Amino acid sequence: MDEDLLKKYWAVVKTELETFKPGPNEDCNYYPCHFKGQDCAYCYCPFYPCMDQRLGKMVHKEGDDEEVWSCQDCYWTHRSDVAKLISENFPFSEEPPADEIRAEIKKKIEEKCPVSAKPLMILGTTSGAGKSIIASAFCRVFSDMGYNVAPFKSQNMSLNSMAISDGEIARAQYLQAIAARTDPEVSMNPILLKPQGDDVSQVVVNGSVYKNMPVSEYYENFTVNEGINIVTNAWEYLRRTRDIVVIEGAGSPAEINLSECELSNMKAAEIANAPCILVVNMIRGGAFAYAYGTITLLSPAHRKHIKGIIFNNMYGSADCLDSGIKKLESMLGIPVLGVIPHIEHALPEEDSQDLKSSKDGNDIAIVHLPRISNFTDFDALSLSGVSVKFVRQPNELRTARAIVIPGTKNTFADMAWMKENGFFETLKELRGKVPILGICGGYQILGKSIYDTEGIEGDVKAAEGLGFLDVSTVFDTTDKKTVQVCGCLENGEEIRGYEIHMGKTESHEKPLITLDDGSPEGSISPDGMVIGTYLHGIFDLPPFRDYFLEKSSITSSEEVDYDAEVDKDLDLMAETLRSNIDMKVIMKIMEDGV
Repeated sequence: MDEDLLKKYWAVVKTELETFKPGPNEDCNYYPCHFKGQDCAYCYCPFYPCMDQRLGKMVHKEGDDEEVWSCQDCYWTHRSDVAKLISENFPFSEEPPADEIRAEIKKKIEEKCPVSAKPLMILGTTSGAGKSIIASAFCRVFSDMGYNVAPFKSQNMSLNSMAISDGEIARAQYLQAIAARTDPEVSMNPILLKPQGDDVSQVVVNGSVYKNMPVSEYYENFTVNEGINIVTNAWEYLRRTRDIVVIEGAGSPAEINLSECELSNMKAAEIANAPCILVVNMIRGGAFAYAYGTITLLSPAHRKHIKGIIFNNMYGSADCLDSGIKKLESMLGIPVLGVIPHIEHALPEEDSQDLKSSKDGNDIAIVHLPRISNFTDFDALSLSGVSVKFVRQPNELRTARAIVIPGTKNTFADMAWMKENGFFETLKELRGKVPILGICGGYQILGKSIYDTEGIEGDVKAAEGLGFLDVSTVFDTTDKKTVQVCGCLENGEEIRGYEIHMGKTESHEKPLITLDDGSPEGSISPDGMVIGTYLHGIFDLPPFRDYFLEKSSITSSEEVDYDAEVDKDLDLMAETLRSNIDMKVIMKIMEDGV
């Protein structure tokens, strides 16, 4: 850049430094020129041209042989944390600082905010090993250390999802984002599989429904083609916008039948070039065999990614493991990094196989549908001291003081299951005697009829519901509604929640809620004993909990702030991790890489 042009350029930069307007500039015609949500404080970069090959490259000017430095692919200075440090470290000089000074400032900022994030991957010997919670704990620990950290799970199979600003992601990655103290984004879980039957899943890509796909098509075609690009693009975005990315695997990395076509374990480790820690759940028994067998089944190329082992969920003293740990380390040449004790916590579970009733008693009976989704809707009830029971037999409903039909990934299939197993008859007997709540798919089941004109959920085109509410639902498009909402109950109390559903419901009942935009939501029967809503998470705040429990004549033993309880337990898990794992060793593993 010649001297005159440099002075003109610096004059613009100086104005940016003096006025410093952080955040996105969505009014700009070029936004987003780097990435959605970018910080636009320094449209004119004070480091230009930095000549850092990690951030840009030389390109030919259009219609000219002359080369110029292009930073079109640079994300670094458009991170909000980097923009803030630029404003704090650059001088407001009239003349452009010397190249040496700019380079020194850039180096200083890089020490706090690296150009490329360091990855750490958490694998498990099995499903239920504790990967999600351990990954959440690492996210909170790194956040406590001052790092800009994000979670990442390339592919998650879960019916427990969360609506966020740009789509939907698995609830586990939403929790990990909370642990990391960062806004959740679809890049944190670019592929979400929501099972619809034994061999078909709805594939959600970057927060939006992609298509329904049989298992054979998914593994034989999708994962080895566009799936790799989807995962790679999401990883690249997080790598370039964070200091640390905590990656969670899925199931076991030693599923040798899937090793050539999986995206969630060693393929993700390859893409991110991530050092991995293997988590073993002590409660299953055979922990040493799980660890040894898992690592031995990996190929030599994949085995080199494994840098340590964590034994998780240990009851009692870990001293009895010492001799076994020494033998295992000698056999594998991989260190055991620590033993995490069993900790009682109320953090949401990811898998319905882990569902537990809250305690003895049966205040509220929740029908345990085969395809139950978003079962964490009821965690806040358990925390508030209410007895919650997931029931599989209709007779178990008879002792309940309130009944809930939860969300489902396939309304038609689960409604047929309820009919076949006698739930409809029992619910009709109990109608009017106890309050009955339906959430999402449960709301649809409470209605008179459901139509599936396009065969979205299967071959059945129409079915009769319970008829407890004068509503009907139509599935006529694969478009899914994913939105966070706020509003007021019919009694004026404020609530919030989120919708994740297909199908449109027409109601002729009194609305349960008036949303902030004035639109009605949900339904309530004339006698007030049957309630339907699409809102997940509606129990998280006290107003709806109190409203529903009052109808049930149930008194909660304590008033609970669910979000605060989750945050408290994340701190507890982080402290437990710090107390049993040497974080200096973890940081060295990340520094050394693979």
